[in-house]
Parts: sequence; C-alpha cells; structure tokens
Amino acid sequence: MNEKIAALKAELAVLKEQFSKKITEAEIRLKNMIEQEVSAFSEESSHKSKIYSDDLSDYLPDAECVILLHGLARSSSSMNVIEKRLHAQGYFVININYPSRDHSIEELAEKFIFKALLKCKGRPINFVTHSMGGILVRQYLSKYKIENLNKVVMLGPPNNGSEVVDKLCNAPGFSFINGDAGMQLGTGELSIPSKLGEANFDLGVIAGTRSVNLILSTLIPDKDDGKVSVASTKLVGMNDHIEMETTHPFMMRNEKVIEQVIFYLKEGKFHHQVISN
Repeated sequence: MNEKIAALKAELAVLKEQFSKKITEAEIRLKNMIEQEVSAFSEESSHKSKIYSDDLSDYLPDAECVILLHGLARSSSSMNVIEKRLHAQGYFVININYPSRDHSIEELAEKFIFKALLKCKGRPINFVTHSMGGILVRQYLSKYKIENLNKVVMLGPPNNGSEVVDKLCNAPGFSFINGDAGMQLGTGELSIPSKLGEANFDLGVIAGTRSVNLILSTLIPDKDDGKVSVASTKLVGMNDHIEMETTHPFMMRNEKVIEQVIFYLKEGKFHHQVISN
C-alpha cells in the first residue's frame, strides 16, 4: 500500500512539473505576443501623431499645448476622442503613447514626459491625464519645475493609491499583467502616489461614480468608478474636484466629462451647476 502511495505521489510530482513548465511557457509566449502588438501599434501611432503634430505646429504657433497621458495597460488610442475635441477647440495636442507596463512610474515619467515637453516648443503647457497618467505628472513635478505650466486635469487618478492593487497584488498573474508600475499603485510600502505630497500646481480632478466591474467595486470602500474610490482621487492642494456618473475605463470618452475638461482648461474651474441640474 505504501509503495502505491509513493508511486502516486511521484506521478503527481511529475505532472505538476510538466504543467508548471507549460504554464510558464504559455505566459512567456503571451507576454511576447503582447509586447510585439503594443510595439507595432506604438510605432504606427507615434508616426501618425508626429506627422499630425508637425503639420499643426506651423498653423497654431500661439496655441496652448495640451499633453495627454493614458492610463495603465492602455494606449494613446484610448485618448483619441478627447484629442480630437481639444484640437477642435484650438489647442496644440500631444497624445503620448508609452509602454505603461514595461517600466516603473519613475522611469516612465522621466522618459516620456520630458519628450512631450520638448514638442510643446515654448507654449503654455497643460496636462489631461487618465488614471495612472496623473501619477506620472505628479512624479515628474516632484523632481522638476515646468516654468510655463498652466493647468492639469486628472480623470480618475489614484492619488492616494488603489485599494484594488492592495487586495490583488499577490494574486497569480497580477504583476505579469500590470508590470512594475501597476505594483506601485497601491496604498502600502511600494505606493508611489502616497509619497508624492500635495499639489503645488493648478489641478482639477474628475472622479467617476459608476462601475462596470461590480466584483472589483466590492474591494473598494464607499463610492468608486470600478477601479478607484472617489476619496482616493482627491489631493490636498487641488483647485477643484467634481464627481460624475461615469466609469473608470470609459470616462475619457464620455462627452460630459470632456466638456468639463474643456471648461476647466478655459476657466480654471469645473461647471458644477451643470452637474447639479
């Protein structure tokens, strides 16, 4: 009987090893496929953005510059709708595509915000960010001063860290899917947002109050947008804050949200009366 048990244990050990190797191989193949797709898209998007920006630079010499920064595991295409609206309003728009899962928050801010600032060519500079994009701006401003910085509008930023990251950071695959930057968005020891201090710049924050992910919402206290709590979006020193019935993944494409972004860039405040009505 003992020999049979030992043989069965040995067989199970072999099966575990085989499946472990197959899972690891599948994860590597998946990561390589994602990296290739993102790289190809990034090159195409960057090429189109450069052509468009270069063309506009001659026609909008006095226009204010707006730098768009997408969120974690997204691309510049997620900001296309707001990009077009801002162009129509006469802004010179730089829609940055950056590999959000390939570097830490510190590295992403250093590499990509600096490049975007160079494209603004001395214009007054504004930022419109989604989710982690806002943390990149705060990280950059914690180290450098932007002389001609005008306004910053953040959509659903985890300014105090995300409770979702706290609960899921040790789950299998979380680090693989979200990268180093994703692991830095919690509220614990690795949290970057909680170490960046208060806002010493003109900041308006839009928080969503609807969720399309009820499972994640159960991990978040009080009102949330499915990824970030309303409370976490707030930051000491901000100029204005507004709550809107929109979800985290789609708020940057929400027409009412975009209207509030434009209003803030022009007026330095949100149009609260519209919401109350």
